[in-house]
Amino acid sequence: MPLDPLARDHYPADRVATAQALAERSPIPARVGNVRIGSASWTDPTLVRSGLFYPRGASTPEKRLRYYASRFSLVEVDASYYALPTARQATAWVERTPEDFRFNVKAFSAMTGHPVDLRALPKDLAEELPGRLKGRRKARADELPPELLEVCWSRFLAAVEPLREAGKLGAVLLQFPPWFTATRGNARRIADCRARLGGIRGAVEFRHRSWVDNSRWTRVLDLLRDQRMSYVAVDAPGGFDTALPPLRAVTEPSLAMVRFHGRNRATWEGRRTAAERFDHLYDAEELREWTVGIHALSQQAEEVHVVMNNCTYDAAQLGGYGIAALLRGC
Repeated sequence: MPLDPLARDHYPADRVATAQALAERSPIPARVGNVRIGSASWTDPTLVRSGLFYPRGASTPEKRLRYYASRFSLVEVDASYYALPTARQATAWVERTPEDFRFNVKAFSAMTGHPVDLRALPKDLAEELPGRLKGRRKARADELPPELLEVCWSRFLAAVEPLREAGKLGAVLLQFPPWFTATRGNARRIADCRARLGGIRGAVEFRHRSWVDNSRWTRVLDLLRDQRMSYVAVDAPGGFDTALPPLRAVTEPSLAMVRFHGRNRATWEGRRTAAERFDHLYDAEELREWTVGIHALSQQAEEVHVVMNNCTYDAAQLGGYGIAALLRGC
């Protein structure tokens, strides 16, 4: 059943009360030392329409981002996965956030080998699609003409340039699809992404367990170190090939990253909306499992980014506050 964007009644009342009490102990904005904390969206419909986070006056995109940036020190731009961002958007983000704020930007779907929503392509690129793709809603990334993929990369990098120039670009998140398994060919694809990013920091999130098998884990870490790419640790439901175990590692000294996807086993796989798949409100014990590890990462990396991707209602914001409160006690 689709989520009601105005109600979170399916969360137990005591769980909500505990999360709210923990959140009240968070520093504002949510940051502890060199650990920045934020969510994977500031515009999720269930968040905006619920009225649980934004004050009544935050009724425009500008006002919402300004308010969000007063509460958190980091945000992940998730919309860039679905449609290419523009430099105009990034310039507005720069203007609406404090000098010390950071944006991580998720790579456009085609850049990481995901299916592409052809309807979301800019008009001029859609007109360049070959006849076999015209009229289709989606296409695999490998069905796109190589020259079109090149343009996607160049436009994406041009779009994030205002963030980089302002010192507000944290990293480009390269979240590879579940079928991106640990092969030599895919290792070369990671190296190709590194080359395309140039001087921009890249963070790699794997979604297939083959990358973290005991027989391969050390070589994967060496690959990321060689490519100067940050390994993204994840919190996710256990027992799935597409949900990695909570391994932590610093492969790029300037940045370590942890992304919290929630622990909703019932909705993890199958045809789900993002809000349904990541629908989970973390309790204090679940968050506490990570605090020692995040603190350890902060001793090894110049900066740690903690991103709450359980973006349903205000669950991500409560979780972010909760992590900050617990880390302050470490």
